[in-house]
Amino acid sequence: MTKKVKLRSLLVGGLFTLLFVFLVTRLYWVQVVQGAELLSMAKERWAADDELRAVRGAILDRNDKVLAEDAPAFTLALNPKTIHDKHIENDVVRGLAAILAPPQNSGAAAGLEDKIRERINKKKDNGDYYTQIELGNEGWKIDADVADQINKLVEDLQKRIDGKNKSVGILLLPESKRFYPGGKLASHILGYTSKEGKPIMGIEAQLDNFLKGTPGFLKTETDRYGVELPNSTANFQKAINGDNVRLTIDKNIQFYIENALDKVNEKWHPKSLTAIAVDPKTMEILGIANTPSFNPNRYWDTKQMSDFQNHAVASQYEPGSTFKLVTLAATVEEGLFNPTETYQSGSIQVPGRKLHDHNVTGWGKITYLEGLKRSSNVAFVKLGYEKLGETKLRQYIDKFGFGAKTNVDIPGEVPGLVNMKYPAEFATATYGQGLTATAIQQTAAYGAIANGGKLMWPHIIKEIYNPETGEVIQKNEPQVVRQVVSEKTAKQVSDYLEGVVSDKDIGTGRKAYIEGYRIAGKTGTANLVDPGEKGYAEGKWVISFIGYAPIEDPRILVTIIADQPDLGGDYHLGGDVAAPAFKEIVSQTLRYMGIAPSTVQQQQQIQATERDTRTTTPDLTGMPLDQVKSTMNKFGVTVEALGKGAKVLAQSPVPGTEIGSSQRIYVLMQEGGSDISVPDLSGKSLRDALEVCSFIKLHCSSTGEGYVTSQTLDGTGDSRVLTLQLKPLNQIQDTTDNDKQDKSDKSDKTDKPDKKVKAESVSVKPQNGTTAKKP
Repeated sequence: MTKKVKLRSLLVGGLFTLLFVFLVTRLYWVQVVQGAELLSMAKERWAADDELRAVRGAILDRNDKVLAEDAPAFTLALNPKTIHDKHIENDVVRGLAAILAPPQNSGAAAGLEDKIRERINKKKDNGDYYTQIELGNEGWKIDADVADQINKLVEDLQKRIDGKNKSVGILLLPESKRFYPGGKLASHILGYTSKEGKPIMGIEAQLDNFLKGTPGFLKTETDRYGVELPNSTANFQKAINGDNVRLTIDKNIQFYIENALDKVNEKWHPKSLTAIAVDPKTMEILGIANTPSFNPNRYWDTKQMSDFQNHAVASQYEPGSTFKLVTLAATVEEGLFNPTETYQSGSIQVPGRKLHDHNVTGWGKITYLEGLKRSSNVAFVKLGYEKLGETKLRQYIDKFGFGAKTNVDIPGEVPGLVNMKYPAEFATATYGQGLTATAIQQTAAYGAIANGGKLMWPHIIKEIYNPETGEVIQKNEPQVVRQVVSEKTAKQVSDYLEGVVSDKDIGTGRKAYIEGYRIAGKTGTANLVDPGEKGYAEGKWVISFIGYAPIEDPRILVTIIADQPDLGGDYHLGGDVAAPAFKEIVSQTLRYMGIAPSTVQQQQQIQATERDTRTTTPDLTGMPLDQVKSTMNKFGVTVEALGKGAKVLAQSPVPGTEIGSSQRIYVLMQEGGSDISVPDLSGKSLRDALEVCSFIKLHCSSTGEGYVTSQTLDGTGDSRVLTLQLKPLNQIQDTTDNDKQDKSDKSDKTDKPDKKVKAESVSVKPQNGTTAKKP
């Protein structure tokens, strides 16, 4: 028995001895051998590293209106345990699905209900419900308005819960996301960032290095419960926010463009639409839009990847007749275009092919200017192929920038294709067939003509700057690429293109006419080649219009391209597609820019000239009429005598009044009476006309406002009344133009807005001691 006890004691003692040796060895190993490494690992474990997020830079328009910025957002989280404990599973599922599913999509709502139900019913391995889960994409970085709806749902659920604990298991975790205040406005330019914060396309991706900034951090030492350790050290690095990007586009003009394209879409249902607006003096892009479009705030709703394509730079088409600009400018520059020279329209034979006008029978023998207005293909074959020749034609095509990228600062640009080998290919190239171009190339080419022959570099990025310091990091200035034609040629071409719009009888661009303004422009209708086919598709066209205004000082140039609009098989309707949209965009832009109609500008120029040549009227009373005319003729002033007599009895304006050379002086040669003839007051302002009426002691009334267009004399003797009809200056010009218009062209009439003339009756009595009433 004693031996057994001793043996057991030795065994236990040996075990304790081995354990002690093991512990000492292990302690030595941990403290000495691995001490430094483990201390380092401990410090890392203690350290809490919080990343300080940098604010992504904003994207602004030229007037600092925000197009893209970081904004508050929320991520939806659920507490399935609480939801089940409160027995509100069905209310939560249906309520959240109704809020988060796309509107008017019952299928999506039902699918989202299944997803939410599956998530809140999921359990841990031990059979308990989770205390927090995220819903996923539908609940990730939701907007503030959606968060408000979820908060309302929470409030409604809380009202139905008894007790102090009102938690319903719905949490909104604050975050931030990229927000685009304009929705789809300028989406193809801006691009978008994914919910993970990754830039995908557009300016967002192109300038990500400037926009994203540099994150900071805050490092502190804490215990395992997150409590900061005593005497711990902190390491702080401030986040550097991203730079702002200011674009050349104008948010208002961008809106005009997109609104006009929506109307074209609704009426003509094209496969796609593209519009570009630029300042032709600088080639700063004022707006770019494409349809179909997308909303970068909900990019995931876009079903077709093609909707993300920026056709303005990434798609190429046969330009058709808008390309005739190159042939026209080249022949004018080379002295080969004679607008009054005639040719036989209809068809023309070139080596290997017979070419036709779009009106196959032609219009007989017409001038080249009429050929331009009618967009005659034959005219441009004769000009570009026969007169200019293949070599020079190709040179001018290259000079205008076709077949090469413009290097616009928008990603995805393609160069187009210019590859003529055979005579027939050069001949068809004169009117834009057999080669391809992009919308931005054509815009730059027309901009060269609008800008005195200088081809400019198109660009959309104005500057990149630090929003905190205002320091400009990068700035783009207008750049001249080359002089393609002389300033004189550019002006002549503009004048010729004006006829395409202003000639309301035969001008193919007449639907782009804007009352009161001088517009230069050109239409284009090109057949479409089906992919993989050799010939042109039947009934498929690319319709375009490019123009600028006002001609005397171009401020806005717009290109519009409609790919395969539904014309019902009648290409003659092509003029009704793009040109009216151009008219809407440009007329709104000109008003927005405060640019007065050309007719008003002309009048202002006349008045300015008069101010430089004004003279003071001398006292003419007592002079014979011949002497009066001789005296005033020196100043270029016309004298009109009222009545018959030997000498001047009175004059208007009175002596000492400043007048211009375009004004008239009325001299009274006899005492007032019913036998004094009434002068023609056409073109006079109401004030001047009333002054004449008062001068000859004639009752006068007026209707309308502006300048006298007609007059009617009623009554006899002292009861005579002169009625004046007045109109604004631009309406006087419009009336003249409308007299030339074909009365049968009903479509032109309906294209014009109704004019409402303010009717105002003003009367003046003879100078017999009473005071005349004036406006």
